[in-house]
Amino acid sequence: MTGVISPAICKLDRLSNVIIADWKGISGTIPACITSLKYLRNFDLVGNRLTGSLPVDIDKLQQLAVLNVADNLITGSIPSSIVRLPELKHVDLRNNRLTGNIPALCGNMKMLSRLLLSRNQLSGPIPSSISKIYRLADLDLASNLISGSIPAALGKMPVLSTLYLDNNRITGTIPSTLLSGSGVSILNLSRNGLEGYIPDVFGPKSYFSELDLSYNMLRGKIPKSISAAQYIGHLDLRNNHLCGQIPSGSPFDHLEASSFVNNDCLCGPPLKMC
Repeated sequence: MTGVISPAICKLDRLSNVIIADWKGISGTIPACITSLKYLRNFDLVGNRLTGSLPVDIDKLQQLAVLNVADNLITGSIPSSIVRLPELKHVDLRNNRLTGNIPALCGNMKMLSRLLLSRNQLSGPIPSSISKIYRLADLDLASNLISGSIPAALGKMPVLSTLYLDNNRITGTIPSTLLSGSGVSILNLSRNGLEGYIPDVFGPKSYFSELDLSYNMLRGKIPKSISAAQYIGHLDLRNNHLCGQIPSGSPFDHLEASSFVNNDCLCGPPLKMC
């Protein structure tokens, strides 16, 4: 189906849900008057061909709980006023053409449980205030132009379970808080510029269904404490500067050589003997 979103929609002044999801052919811009719909709670336009920017006065939508405009052609920056939406629980802006920084005061969105911003052109640092969103469970910032270091406080968030920071320009070291049993079970830091050693802090509270540290500049040995982790399903350390013998036992006994290739001098099963 094709067409545009008519400004006439704004005449429905008690509208609480706008769902035009995956129609593929809806184009044009988001009507500026949409912010006059003060009862709007669910704004879902995922999977269309929308252009233009998000409303700068989006904070007028004080009842808004879901904002999903993923998989469109939205440009411009994330409005700084978004942090003044007290009911916002789900933000999905993935796969657009957004630029600029992530709003520094995003930690004010206390009800937020999902913040999905991957596959845009966002730049600047990861705001440290994100760690103040105590309900946040899923954070996806992958495939942007984000730089700076990873805030250590991300590893102290009470319910954060998935963290995707892959394919950015992040530098510095890996915070030990992310590996020692933070509750994060999917951690992807691949394809960045991370340096230093892998923190030797794994223990019985460390549980990862996916741990991807590949394509960085990590050096030194693989920590033996990884074997003390409660569970690690997928581990990828390829394309770093790691050296020394690969530890034995779980999870290394079920990993393939591809998880370790293109390092400086790793050896031992599943690679060649030392």
